[in-house]
Parts: sequence; structure tokens; C-alpha cells
Amino acid sequence: MKFDNSNRLRERANALIPGGAHTYAKGDDQFPEGMAPYIVRGRGSHVWDVDGNEFIEYGSGLRAVTLGHAFAPVVEAVRRQLEYGTNFIRPAAIELECAELFRELIPSAEMVKFCKNGSDATSGALKLARAYTGRDLVAVCANQPFFSVDDWFIGSSAMPGGIPAATRALTLKFNYNDLASLDALFDQYPGKIAAVILEAEKETPPAPGFFAGLRERCDRHGTVLILDEMITGFRWHKNGAQTLYGIRPDLSTFGKGLGNGFSVSALAGRRDLMRLGGSDHDRERVFLMSTTHGAETHGLAAAMATMRVYQSQPVIETLWQRGRQLAERLRKAAADAGVSEHIPILGQPCCLVFGSRDEKGSPSQPFRTLLLQEIIQRGTLASSLVVNYSHTEDDVDRTVVAFAEAFSIYRRALDQGIEKYLRGRPVKLAIRPYA
Repeated sequence: MKFDNSNRLRERANALIPGGAHTYAKGDDQFPEGMAPYIVRGRGSHVWDVDGNEFIEYGSGLRAVTLGHAFAPVVEAVRRQLEYGTNFIRPAAIELECAELFRELIPSAEMVKFCKNGSDATSGALKLARAYTGRDLVAVCANQPFFSVDDWFIGSSAMPGGIPAATRALTLKFNYNDLASLDALFDQYPGKIAAVILEAEKETPPAPGFFAGLRERCDRHGTVLILDEMITGFRWHKNGAQTLYGIRPDLSTFGKGLGNGFSVSALAGRRDLMRLGGSDHDRERVFLMSTTHGAETHGLAAAMATMRVYQSQPVIETLWQRGRQLAERLRKAAADAGVSEHIPILGQPCCLVFGSRDEKGSPSQPFRTLLLQEIIQRGTLASSLVVNYSHTEDDVDRTVVAFAEAFSIYRRALDQGIEKYLRGRPVKLAIRPYA
């Protein structure tokens, strides 16, 4: 494959856009040197770049496109809505219609408010928790990479530049599946923790009793339990991972798959918490997600069309089935090539990722780069292995062939030295303090 046009765009983009992209995880430093394609269109599970290269794509839109690119029922719903206008001086009727449909699917959604991105929702949840409890501290799961672009979280990340030390000190960390680490925080800061926020699952499944223990501790300490379902919602279960695992959150947040890639997210939860953002109470009001574009009608039309597909088609079942087929066959191909211990396939079938380890078994960015280099050259664009509803069995067949050939080269690099096979600089961590 040739990437001449993409490489020319890269130079222009980096001169005009800080980091060369509007999302760090999409930056050209996340891809092998000279092999960072600029996309011009997508259809289903495939995308095409400015050089005319076609790829089977995984992780569509950082897990946002769960049905597939340009999925016809969603596109048509948006097209119809655009003819009526997108934003008015008063609420549109579709805002209530979308809220009612969302409540049908999400059992904990006594009230819901829509916004444009995940950070709006998680930061709104945190604000409600602090107002409700009168406390300042928040405990976040240290094993999960990202919750918000806002100061309360970025101050605790590997890129805290620009965040005041006083703000950084308000965010504490506990470990997933480790109730003792949370107990230690409650003991150290008695009566001071407003909220505990975490995702239902990443690559490690919840241990038996973990969520029940989490719920009991939050109840005992008067702390709000916030479940971030940006990824697990509309992927683990059509009613959210909270339904799959029997979790009872006080507040939960949704985005990504909610609108099949269109910009729409949601904060939902208990009425007594959510109503603080309204005016039908005698407490101090919370300025809750009052955004100009939070309820743009075309975004809500996309959300409604997406939710109706989930209600009428076997989306969840297909995500799990296709992911399971992919995982099983890739693990076999890795075993055949002798790299099973070096390229683990991780996570639930509906949300797979792969590891990359060197000859000593340590995580390796150079070896990740080598693997990406080889699969991209074979028409597979996969910084993860996250499937969408449009991935077919033929896609899986072709992906396995591409990875199997790459596994063989990976094995040779382990034996003979990666410098013989790696072209260009290694990829870097997306969230890092220095260049």
C-alpha cells in the first residue's frame, strides 16, 4: 500500500492542529511511521483513505460506531430530521421522545439529560454527587484509562499539565476488583468522598461479589455510585452492563454507541439526584449540562434510530458471536505461530483488544508497532479488535489471514531481533507527559 497523500496531509495537519488530530488516540504517533491513513469514507465495517486504500476497520470511531459506518436506518433518520431544523429557542418534541425511549432501555434512568460527549456526562454526574453530598473528593478506578477531559480527571492522569495542584488533590484512586483499596480510602477520608466512579468492565471481568460490595460500601458511607457506561452501554447488553451484571448505580453515563457515532451522550439516574439540575426542589440548584448543542435534534434522531435497531435486531448477540469467532481463530493462529504468550487476545468478545510483548514477556511499543505495520499493509486497520454489527464472517476470515501472516513475522522478530523488521519509529502511549 502507498500512503503518499496521507503523509502529505499529516504534515499540513500537524502544522495547524495541535497533535495533528482532535483526539490523542487518533494521532499519527499511534500508528507506524508513514502508515497513518486519513479516512475519507466508511461503509459498514470498511473504510477508505485518501490514497484509495481499503481497510477492514476495528474499533470504529473509538468504539462509538456499534452498528457500522453510514448505517442506513440511522443515516435516514438523521436526514429526515435535518429537513426540520436542528436547534431552536425552546425544547423540541423529539427531546422528550428520545428521553422516553432511553428510559425504556435503561432501568436506572428515572430521569435523563442529553449532551454531546462523554465528558459532559461524567463531569455532570460528579457535580451532582458533590452537590448532593456536600463533599469534594471523588474516587476513580485507577485501572481504567479515561473518564473525562475536565480538570477533575485530567489532573490525575499522566498529562496533568495546566491543572492546579488543589484540583489534582481532590481525585483519589482505587483498584478494580479490590474492595480493600476502596476501604482504605474511606478510612483515610471519612465522610469526605462524594462519589465513586468506574466502568463496569475493561479487559478484566468483575470478581464475584465486587459490585455488591461496592454498592454496600457506597450506601454505608453515603457516597454516590457512578457507573460509566460509555463503552459497555449498547455493547455488553442492550440495557447496559448494569443489567448484565445486576449493578444498581445511583447515576450512569452513556455515549459512543448511543448514536452510532453521532455526537450524543446521556446522564441518567435517580430522580432525587438528577432533579438538582432542575427547579422543582428547595435546595441550591446545580448548573447541569446547560449546553447550546446538547439536544440538537439530528443527534437525538440518530440516538432514537440506533436504540430502535437494538430493540428490533440481534445487535448484541451478533457483537458477541462475531467477536468470539475472531478471538478463537486469532488465538489459534497465534498458537500456530508460537506467539500466544506475546500477543494475548484480551477482553470480552464484544470489546476485544490485543497485547504486544517482547522476547522477555514485557509490554512493548516497538512490537506493537511491528504488528500494526504488518496488518495495515495487509488491509486491516485495527488498533483494537472491537467489532461492530456490520462485521461479517468474510471480514473475520480476511482478518485472521492478515494477522496470521503478521504473527509469523512477529515470531521471526522475537528470534532474530526486531530491528531487522521494524520500519520507522515505535508508536507511543497516547496519554504521556512529554513528547
